Amino acid sequence: MPSPILSGLNPEQLEAVTLPHQSALILAGAGSGKTRVLTTRIAHLIQSGQVSPHGILAVTFTNKAAKEMAARLSAMLPINTRGMWIGTFHGLCNRLLRAHHAEAGLPAQFQIIDSQDQLAAIKRLLKGLNVDSEKYPPKQVQHFINGNKEAGIRAQQVEAHDTYGRRLTEFYAAYDDQCNREGVVDFAELLLRTHELLSRNQLLREHYQERFNHVLVDEFQDTNRLQYAWLKLLAGQRGAVFAVGDDDQSIYAFRGANTGNMREFERDFHLDKIIRLEQNYRSHGNILDAANALIKQNSGRLGKNLWTAEGAGEPIRVFQAATDQEEAAFIVEQVRALHGEGVALSDMALLYRSNAQSRILEHALFNAALSYRVYGGLRFFERQEIKHALAYLRLIASLHDDGAFLRVVNFPPRGIGGRTLEQLQAAAAAQQLSLWQAAAQRVLGGRPAASAAAFVELIEAMRAACAGLPLAEQIEHVLEASGLAAHYRASKAEADRLENLEELVNAAAAFVGEQGVEEEASPEQDVLATFLTHAALEAGEHQAASGSDALQLMTVHAAKGLEFHTVFMSGLEEGLFPHDNSLNEAEGREEERRLMYVAITRARRRLYLSFAQSRMLHGQVRYGIASRFLSELPAELLMPVGAAAAPYAPQPARSPGRGETRPGGAWNIGQNVVHPKFGAGVIVNCEGRGTDARVQVNFSQGGLKWLALEYAKLAPA
Repeated sequence: MPSPILSGLNPEQLEAVTLPHQSALILAGAGSGKTRVLTTRIAHLIQSGQVSPHGILAVTFTNKAAKEMAARLSAMLPINTRGMWIGTFHGLCNRLLRAHHAEAGLPAQFQIIDSQDQLAAIKRLLKGLNVDSEKYPPKQVQHFINGNKEAGIRAQQVEAHDTYGRRLTEFYAAYDDQCNREGVVDFAELLLRTHELLSRNQLLREHYQERFNHVLVDEFQDTNRLQYAWLKLLAGQRGAVFAVGDDDQSIYAFRGANTGNMREFERDFHLDKIIRLEQNYRSHGNILDAANALIKQNSGRLGKNLWTAEGAGEPIRVFQAATDQEEAAFIVEQVRALHGEGVALSDMALLYRSNAQSRILEHALFNAALSYRVYGGLRFFERQEIKHALAYLRLIASLHDDGAFLRVVNFPPRGIGGRTLEQLQAAAAAQQLSLWQAAAQRVLGGRPAASAAAFVELIEAMRAACAGLPLAEQIEHVLEASGLAAHYRASKAEADRLENLEELVNAAAAFVGEQGVEEEASPEQDVLATFLTHAALEAGEHQAASGSDALQLMTVHAAKGLEFHTVFMSGLEEGLFPHDNSLNEAEGREEERRLMYVAITRARRRLYLSFAQSRMLHGQVRYGIASRFLSELPAELLMPVGAAAAPYAPQPARSPGRGETRPGGAWNIGQNVVHPKFGAGVIVNCEGRGTDARVQVNFSQGGLKWLALEYAKLAPA
């Protein structure tokens, strides 16, 4: 008689769960029940007597997933899961190192430091070495160290090809020495130290290979090279690795995830076949058909085709907006209507490619009094870099704002340490002065006084330069003069923060327009003060409390693993999604397509795709063309909504400019064109006549370019 735990499995799930002792790759599509397959596989192995709970090693990527797996197992079998080895890579490595700390060269009570603690340790190291943090930003050093550790490379193994690389390698070695002296271990070190221990200690390696005869891995597509090497070590020659993953949902290359691990696994473990879980239990058919059509554009896939027994469902709605503000207004309108029909706000998600896009969406929701929550991140005006910028602006508006003074007096770092600030605060309190007054009057002596006075001079210079400037230009000046923009520009890891600072300039420009502020007739400081009040109100209100009914806002990366009744995917323009940074290489474009695949497959019943012909981005109006992803979706699955007649082929965003006649017709602002070298684009400006005529085109591959019409070789799109 079949076991009750196997009931309800579809044929492919059943085949995967009941495989004999062998390594296998389970290609699990979105919504195909992979968690159920993993936990049922473990339960089946235990119930059928093939292994004891003690002999299972199950690896997940989050503690939440590990707890869910253990809870499901407890509900299926009368076993105590607390002693089982179910956890994340880092958690399992920590457990192993605790048991064998002496062999690993660690103290018994070694401490684990998180990412922030690691960064603080690196800053302390660089300061002790008298390193210029502008030339060698601590976050860049951190990225270098972690990148090498995750590739399994120690400092002495790094191949440095220039002076800069050699210096980074020296910092890596010095950092390792510092951690060893202090008995601390960072996250990347946990895995590397465990791999090194098992590699060199044959007895220990064979012990764990014998014990863990079954190794199960969730989200296998997200493993990096070192994690895969660690799994191979534990499996040895006789162990069975049951790997569940989806190469079409591999979206973490920037974290070191290596999709090639799936191909290597197939080859290294001599797999006979791949089991594909293709029946989807989440979405209606039109959504799945769109996802399948999109992802087929990628090369080198292991291949699968999602399907459902739930029927085709509704068409995918596509909205073409003239501006990003119109796009936000449309989304708000649709959310209200759906909520009125009984769809919970919490069962709707608004997705975007990058965090900077959330500002205008949050603003629209705030004005509409719609409850929302930013998932996996902070609201726009709560983000660290925005609060830094606002603190500088607060000081310009009110020199005696002690909170703002303390936030930025040493950010970016300018040599004003904690001890100096303690002395300054004590002196200011004793003389009943603001911190600004105490610094300006040099109440401290020696070097601390000089450092604080230099900050005072910086603020006074910014204050003077901003007088008479429009609000957006004030903010642009402050971002550059303060060093904030340069600080975040120095590190690739801070690209999102830099984009958010640029979006703050957009927010200021939009605020002035919405308020109808007559800047020429109003004192500039009053305009600034009004904007700061607006920012404080938007930061302090309307974020829904945890557990309340609220629209979910998040990046597509944050949405992975979640599902919603309705999904709004905004900002589908070339250069935004797919992102500019990905357009120059095939792998980057394919990862962006996988990211779009993830976005589509979050929706259960209704999916909206929207884009804008013009958008405020990076401090300027950007005229965009529809994302290539829209043209890769079958037209019969799409339904235009709103006023758009052809939602995935943009019409002019504003009235035609000075169209210039040439063979083939007149060129107008907003017209879509194709260039033999730069590809698709949209005309954003025209000038001149006859042989002097030229157009400015925003190309998907080449950005903004002026072209003489006589030689442009443009063709209508």
